[in-house]
Amino acid sequence: MSSQEPIADPSLDARKEQIKRAALRVFAEQGLSGTKMSMIAAEAGISQGLSYRYFKSKEEIFTLLVEEALEAAQAAIDRLPDLPGTPTDRIRAFTANMLDASHKRYFLLLQQAQKSEEAPERVKQLIERYSAQETLNRLAPILVQGQQAGEFCEGDPERLLLLYLSVITGLMLQDANAPEGYWLQEIDRLMKILQN
Repeated sequence: MSSQEPIADPSLDARKEQIKRAALRVFAEQGLSGTKMSMIAAEAGISQGLSYRYFKSKEEIFTLLVEEALEAAQAAIDRLPDLPGTPTDRIRAFTANMLDASHKRYFLLLQQAQKSEEAPERVKQLIERYSAQETLNRLAPILVQGQQAGEFCEGDPERLLLLYLSVITGLMLQDANAPEGYWLQEIDRLMKILQN
């Protein structure tokens, strides 16, 4: 190894992840404008000064989290056509992924990023590149396969998907006192929006 290569320090990586997880919780609840570095540091259980050793600003963390969220969402959508099973099975898996508690904060973060006028320019570019229309375009062929197989109701695939995703979005955004994992138990009921 040359003396020019940085040495990976697992403790530094772990601390960065700790700060990112804390920031995700705060951003999901407070949005970008309502978040301060001091809030992120407090949530992470570290001093504000220490947080600045890892990240220059809340905008840097926000941008990094948005990048990670969009990449993960895109990867999940890219894997859908290759999942085993029927179109119904694939849409069900996609729905379960969206409603999983571990993904909810990322979803809320992306909602904040789309609405925030203060979002860094890089975030605006990312949001524009990964549009909702692109998601509909990627899911529509699966819905069409399901329609052709008689699994899904007839109708414009994009409109049906928009309706379906709007219901799921509403469930994720509402502040219901449902226990964790509750909506995962209701996937079959949600799927009836699309099914014959």
